[in-house]
Amino acid sequence: MEYVLIGELSRRTGVRPRMLRYYEEQGLLDASRGANGYRDYDEESVVTVRQVRALLNAGLSTEVIRSVLPCARGERPELDMCVDLRAVLGRELAATDERIDELRRSRDALAGYLT
Repeated sequence: MEYVLIGELSRRTGVRPRMLRYYEEQGLLDASRGANGYRDYDEESVVTVRQVRALLNAGLSTEVIRSVLPCARGERPELDMCVDLRAVLGRELAATDERIDELRRSRDALAGYLT
């Protein structure tokens, strides 16, 4: 198996090394250590980082992503409906809807002050 260093993973994914280390701290990304002490990432790490980015862009927290990643397939990613995944995503969707409602109420109140 071929491994890449953090700089190469960063270049290939467009994610800064600092963020890659954060993903590792959060349990989203695995790295081994070479004899020189440097982080070594396998080729699958490129896909994992792209999955994490896509799920972050969908508004999920790293905590939720940690539970979703085992169900992710491909870079986009597509999600297999693993055990409890539907419930997790349903809760996240409901929380997002609630935040949208709160923002609408705030917007309406601000607009009211301007009229």
